[in-house]
Amino acid sequence: MKSEQQIASLNEDSLGEAVVWLCKRDPVLESVVNRLGRPPLWAREPGFATLVHIILEQQVSLASARACFDKLEKELGQVEPSSFLTLSDETLLALGFSRQKTRYSRILAKSVLDGSLDLPSLSQLDDSTVFRRLTALIGIGPWTANIYLLMALRRPDIWPGGDLALLVALRELYELEKKPSPEVFEEIGKAFKPYRAVAARILWHYYLSR
Repeated sequence: MKSEQQIASLNEDSLGEAVVWLCKRDPVLESVVNRLGRPPLWAREPGFATLVHIILEQQVSLASARACFDKLEKELGQVEPSSFLTLSDETLLALGFSRQKTRYSRILAKSVLDGSLDLPSLSQLDDSTVFRRLTALIGIGPWTANIYLLMALRRPDIWPGGDLALLVALRELYELEKKPSPEVFEEIGKAFKPYRAVAARILWHYYLSR
């Protein structure tokens, strides 16, 4: 089994190895994989468009965020910072953006264009540095930064606190009395290191099957 340091980002092969590793150590995760199969990699293309999509996913359903992003793509073709900034607030609201997410996405676009956020360079940086650079922007909180690390950069040991689907899955699968607190969530995640991002995929796999 490769060490955490040797895996810069997950691919289908390393995902499969990590699933086997986790299943040998956690019977609950093993039961999910036995029933549903290996979870998808759920990889996203790194870059501005994906970050906007993740901003749209903040505190709403995946389906509604997807619908809004699809309208944005239809409007622009390719979602790039310069083209995004040509759209008026009224247009973005009509596409489904809230005023808050319009502001966050504009800040992101301007930061990419002025060079204060170098998105391509993030793939060469460690998790904590990527996290700090992303969360330095207004509108990109811990959850958004962690989802980008997990799905776009495919880092193997990201554990996105506050993710509702993970909280629900943990409560149901581990028969907890209530959704775990942030402290309990972090404590549970320790058992999955160094593949917490893979454990998250297994738990999402369960949640989406419900």
